[in-house]
Amino acid sequence: MNDFSSPEPRLRFVQCLDSRGLHRMAYHEWGDAANPKVLVCVHGLTRQGRDFDVLAQALADDYRVICPDVVGRGESDWLADPMGYAIPYYVADMVTLLARLDAQEVHWVGTSMGGLIGLGVASLAGSPVSRLVLNDVGPAIEPASLQRIGQYLGQPAHWATLDEAADALWAISQSFGPHTRAQWLALTEHQITPDGTGFKPHYDPAIRHAFTAITPELAAAGEAALWASYDRIACPTLLLRGAESDLLSPATAQAMTQRGPRARLHEFAGVGHAPTLVAPDQVAVVRDFLLSP
Repeated sequence: MNDFSSPEPRLRFVQCLDSRGLHRMAYHEWGDAANPKVLVCVHGLTRQGRDFDVLAQALADDYRVICPDVVGRGESDWLADPMGYAIPYYVADMVTLLARLDAQEVHWVGTSMGGLIGLGVASLAGSPVSRLVLNDVGPAIEPASLQRIGQYLGQPAHWATLDEAADALWAISQSFGPHTRAQWLALTEHQITPDGTGFKPHYDPAIRHAFTAITPELAAAGEAALWASYDRIACPTLLLRGAESDLLSPATAQAMTQRGPRARLHEFAGVGHAPTLVAPDQVAVVRDFLLSP
């Protein structure tokens, strides 16, 4: 390990534009800040950048690893206008982040929502994304998964202890697949924040407003736009899928191997939506793809 390896990342912030002014987006930085090889890892809908601690530490000798908290999550600001919690605005924030990093070439790992953001960035003309990992997500999102997520998204919650929070979050996250208690506590620790008498979820519950505003018509238009974006991607792409995923269907995954960048597909048995990239075998698949010649 080099001198830049650390059990804790460096916390940084970048100012981004929104409809009401500016907001701060936090990002966690691992590895050598001068390394021109940059890996950006972006989390799912209600998660935050510390989800990638294990993967980031595994790759910190090879990359400057950047794990943002998408606005409204983790250490980032909350938006005054909750309708700004949408993929096109997140893509704009990431372009601002890439400018801050002065990154000429970027590898990208995106889980669920983070994959859709990466898809958007990679599809832009002149995009610096040269290698892309989409973790259990594609242009077509299965309605059943949206219904499942909508049942808990933005609901009030309070837990007295970390263990109590871990148990409650595990109850809605078992599709992530097998985890040891230590692994799950580590994934829970940064997912909650003190609220005076205990802990609450570490994201803006108003994220729910933009999520529930999606009509079938908007969903269909969004899917068509995402497929068009996917077809513009030219970089090598790895598609990960939990074999039991209720969000990324086998049919969509197969279609993604046959059009656009013709993604290489890897499925993880015993996992649904979405692989957390904590287990050694999952880390190895991502690492091998990113570092292969």
